Amino acid sequence: MAGDSKSLTTKVESGSPYQLDPSQTLRAASALLKKISGDSVARKDNGGKANLLEDADEEEDSDETATTVWLNVTTKKHIADQRKMKPGKIIVPFPLQSATSPSLRICLITADPQRKYKDIIASERFPAQLSSRINRVLGTEKLKAKYKTYESRRQLFAEYDIFLADDRIITRLPNLLGKVFYGTGAKRPIPVAMQGKPENARDEAGNKRVKLSEGGDKLKRSEITPEALAHEIERAVGAALVHLAPSTNVSIRVGKSSMTADQVAANVDAVVTSLTEKYIPKGWRNIRSLHVKGPNTAALPIWLADELWEDEADVLEKLPEAVVKDKKKRKRALLETGAANTAEAEDETKSTKKSKSDGAEKAARKAALKKQKEESKTAIAAA
Repeated sequence: MAGDSKSLTTKVESGSPYQLDPSQTLRAASALLKKISGDSVARKDNGGKANLLEDADEEEDSDETATTVWLNVTTKKHIADQRKMKPGKIIVPFPLQSATSPSLRICLITADPQRKYKDIIASERFPAQLSSRINRVLGTEKLKAKYKTYESRRQLFAEYDIFLADDRIITRLPNLLGKVFYGTGAKRPIPVAMQGKPENARDEAGNKRVKLSEGGDKLKRSEITPEALAHEIERAVGAALVHLAPSTNVSIRVGKSSMTADQVAANVDAVVTSLTEKYIPKGWRNIRSLHVKGPNTAALPIWLADELWEDEADVLEKLPEAVVKDKKKRKRALLETGAANTAEAEDETKSTKKSKSDGAEKAARKAALKKQKEESKTAIAAA
């Protein structure tokens, strides 16, 4: 289905419409990078004054002039039932950041004992260029004992650019680090697989291991090698992170202004493919729109849904009947539709009669009180 001249976006001419048109993505990426570059030149021409309102965490790349490119995803229904504290990782063809960047400062949070991982990083087999970027290794016990106060956590937050954490303890960190780290997604710890490969995932016959809850053996893993740990760290640093929340919007960092339009388009395609297959319920059917944008630019559409509903069952053939609050009108409506039964009608009648009798008694009391006042006035005047 091709888009006409009035369409904001174009779609593929053949096959399912639930896929990106590479030409549309490339055009949007090219226009966005051109706009960001033009704004950068304009700022320099105006005296080169820095914008104090810009988020310093947006520029995490070694290239200090690079501006973040975001993919904005709008869905038809909520993506998640509750906020996910563990961010998802999407590996992109062109990493968003290099783990060996000279200005990068990494803090690695590990399961205890931390000495085990310090020795791995200090090993000769671990890349020296990467180990120089890992400025600190923290175990959970030391993290819990040393960073209890709000100020100490703020200081830790400010000291490092990226926080990596063992994926086995990632769900415990919100209680240990608090809202300083989890109030925003700027430096939320990124999960890293810090265990070796499973040794008994299959038996000798090639069958899958029986779960421990079903009477099987406990899963055993080999010790992770320095080369494997370095590979996992590099993948985590360069990945696109997905922070899911109970909403219909999610923004994902997919590139930077120092990339080419082809590189940004390739990253967008990889992120959208992973989102539809793994993170968004119902996949493409639940997506309403996809846009790319910079921190201070308009959002450029790359895909728009033709319908606003996820499933045909969500479309109502007629409007639901309005709820009538007035008792008399509700009784009349029930009688007209045949939904009122004798007991309900009697209850309505009784309540109406009761309200009338209550009104009569109230009027009688008012009349008696008025008569007493008049008699009192007459007696006072006669005296």
